Amino acid sequence: MRRLLLALLIAAPVEAQQVADTSFAPPVARPAYKEGLGPLIVLDEAHQNFHTVNGRYTAFAKLARRDGYRVVANTQKFSATSLKGARILVIANALNARNANGNWRLPTPSAFDAGEIAAVRDWVRRGGSLLLISDHMPFPGAMGDLGEAFGVHMMNGFAMQHYGNDSLGNGIFVHTRRSGSLTIHPITRGIDSVKVFTGQGFRIDHGAPILVIKSDVVMLMPTVAWQFSDSTPRTSARGLLQGAAITYGAGRVAVFAEAAMFSAQLAGANRTPMGMNNPAAPQNPRFLLNVLHWLSGLL
Repeated sequence: MRRLLLALLIAAPVEAQQVADTSFAPPVARPAYKEGLGPLIVLDEAHQNFHTVNGRYTAFAKLARRDGYRVVANTQKFSATSLKGARILVIANALNARNANGNWRLPTPSAFDAGEIAAVRDWVRRGGSLLLISDHMPFPGAMGDLGEAFGVHMMNGFAMQHYGNDSLGNGIFVHTRRSGSLTIHPITRGIDSVKVFTGQGFRIDHGAPILVIKSDVVMLMPTVAWQFSDSTPRTSARGLLQGAAITYGAGRVAVFAEAAMFSAQLAGANRTPMGMNNPAAPQNPRFLLNVLHWLSGLL
């Protein structure tokens, strides 16, 4: 019998274990826009989102504002009316109400109804820019239908390192220019490495890969988040993406398979820095600004 791969070695990341690091404030040497006069970023909070403006994406919002962007929360269903005026729509780790409050088990229905998906698709086609961020299971299940509208095929699981002795890592990677896992694109200009903190992997029908899984990694597809055993379905993740840039009609879509890389959080009892505040992620803030600059047409 194969020995247990991984069984609850990592506790489920409940709200009490991940809090915003409100002290994190990296400098922006040359803001892209004058303070408060830049494009409007709308961060979704209408779909049980795990990351919000005044919550786990506080650092995201603060960094964007220091670069001159305006940042507000969306609390309405997506429609032509609710999206009017937005330049960049950010959707990070949305959930269906069924999976709210830590019920991270299958099934994981879509967080968005058909009308909302059509509204976002049409808004992008007409020139809007979408930043779609879906972490590990259950988030790809909830956000997968929206991704499919743009040719993005998410895997509702966990991307974990696979070692020769059949043990698994923690899913924390560093994508580097040297390894080829960080590709050449305007979004990666001036960037040599990007650290991610346990996500998924996806495929795209068209567009430019940004972060590519090159090493020995497997996709684990559990029934309950963070619960793995020898019988948990798994498949190779080599070649799957954790970042991509897509043009769609007159608009742009940036997709990422991990959310903490754009946050600054303190995790667990030891309050370990996780995200842009992690000492091993010094270029993540610049990477986020590059993403926003590409979405707003500066790159």
